[in-house]
Amino acid sequence: MLMSVLTIGAVMLGATAIAGFLVLYQIRMSTNASDSAKAIFAADAGIEWGIYSFTRPTSTPPSTSFTNGASFSVICKDASGNTVQCTNASTSLIRASGYYGSITRVFELNL
Repeated sequence: MLMSVLTIGAVMLGATAIAGFLVLYQIRMSTNASDSAKAIFAADAGIEWGIYSFTRPTSTPPSTSFTNGASFSVICKDASGNTVQCTNASTSLIRASGYYGSITRVFELNL
């Protein structure tokens, strides 16, 4: 009788531990999905910023700060692959990287 109770207790403890790890894994995945979405939207904003800079080279580009802590960086290249200013008429590629936490997402736009 004692062995049966100990065995059932051990099985229940093991099942509970496995269920706890699975729930923790699911919570972590949902947090990463949220962070990934923020990084994607930051990269999209970077592309928009690059397009604005390219189409309006004489105006001041909008601010690049976000209230949620995300950020982006933009690199513009010409047809030869050389890095140029986004206001340069020879720009043929805009690459924007969006960052949030440890997540990075990158969009590219060929002009």
